[in-house]
Amino acid sequence: MSLQALWSLVVAYPQQSINTLALLFGLAGGWLLIATRLREQRAMARLVAESELETVEGDAPAMDEPTRRLNQFFNRFGYACLSLALAVSWFSTRV
Repeated sequence: MSLQALWSLVVAYPQQSINTLALLFGLAGGWLLIATRLREQRAMARLVAESELETVEGDAPAMDEPTRRLNQFFNRFGYACLSLALAVSWFSTRV
């Protein structure tokens, strides 16, 4: 599809184009949150398998600091993407 034909679709249907952008942000944010959650679960399973539950009862083995900070960043970025998707979708109803 040529760029001119694609642009004509954007001009003809602006609300749908903006909603498509919101959907893209929503999918990216949701995927990032799911992938981060799986990362956290795998890291905890690896820590438990390595330590063989030598911790005191009630204490879970802690992740190392860089992994925890990276997961925290990905969670924040994922929620920011979902918030942006909500804002863009809301904006598309006002156009």
